[in-house]
Amino acid sequence: MLFDRLTSRFGVGPLATAFGVPALLALALLVNSALHHDGVSPPAALALPPTAAPPTATTPTTAPPADEPVPVAGPVPAGLPVVDYDPAPAGFPADPHPHDTTPLTEGLSPARRIAAYDAPGGRPIALLAPTISGVELTMPVVQRRAGWTAVLLPSANRRIAWLPEGGWSTVVLRDQIVVERRPHRLTWYRHGEPVHSWPVALGKPGQLTPLGRTFVLGRTPPPQDVYGGVDIFALGAIPDDPEAVPTGLRGAHIGLHSWYDDATLGRNVTNGCIRLTRSAQRKLLDEVPSGTPLVVVDQLPTPPATA
Repeated sequence: MLFDRLTSRFGVGPLATAFGVPALLALALLVNSALHHDGVSPPAALALPPTAAPPTATTPTTAPPADEPVPVAGPVPAGLPVVDYDPAPAGFPADPHPHDTTPLTEGLSPARRIAAYDAPGGRPIALLAPTISGVELTMPVVQRRAGWTAVLLPSANRRIAWLPEGGWSTVVLRDQIVVERRPHRLTWYRHGEPVHSWPVALGKPGQLTPLGRTFVLGRTPPPQDVYGGVDIFALGAIPDDPEAVPTGLRGAHIGLHSWYDDATLGRNVTNGCIRLTRSAQRKLLDEVPSGTPLVVVDQLPTPPATA
């Protein structure tokens, strides 16, 4: 399912309004699409194979050498757009490692509006605010250079933003979610170790669940019974092809949520969302905070067999 706006238990604002009542029209369009999808029958019980742990690698947030020169942040022109729930402005650089499943262990939260640049010392493109329509914003840190920090950009796919020092704080991120498209599997990790895996339903042809790194943006109460009475996570990701989704969902985000039954698990039937069991969703809601990184890959490497 895609989500047109977001309600959060942390605050009420335009996102809360849109996700709570007016956006029900957009949600209803998706519900109708899912309920009338042809060719869906209950899958056989899914036996989950052992999950490969994310590869260990040098963290991308290693501090730079002390003698590295610090690029100067250029002046911020008036009138820059603020990144919100609509698609982020163009011009931000691509994530250099979009499919890297190395756990991201630090999140960044703006304390005020701060300029987001296309490179250290580069061009300011937009502003990042402490909240997106009332929802506190925490973005995973992906890289550091002298005096600069790169984060995953919200409301965009596989894009990063560079931030100069000041105007933000950091938090520890202990969790990670990895979604594998081929085996239709979601695995929750804590401190780099797998905790649990569940089967999932993913995006159908033409509206595939986007590959790459993103993060949990926030949560909303379920607007309709088809969600099984369980809260929904909205992610920072958006559809790869906005024109492929129903007209009422242009500008929507990818969601992580449960469904009224489990008949579609293991299938490609959604409008790009990640759909899992109600018990799995409740567990993630209890354990996983906003800002938690989520990466979608085709499949993790199979661990070598032991003698």
